[in-house]
Amino acid sequence: MTDLSELEAELSRLKQEHRDLDMAIDALESMVAGDQLQVQRLKKRKLALKDQIIRLEDQLTPDIIA
Repeated sequence: MTDLSELEAELSRLKQEHRDLDMAIDALESMVAGDQLQVQRLKKRKLALKDQIIRLEDQLTPDIIA
């Protein structure tokens, strides 16, 4: 059970970081003199987080035999 709760906690943390990055990207893009390089870096990090989230969700979801 510890592994399951650790995975769920990590998943929750990653989802929160993903939402935070989304808000940071929106804020940077709305600025007139927004730093495009920083926006690109944040988007790349956001995609990496999404991949990690998907992997964790796959680990938490049991395989279903069809």
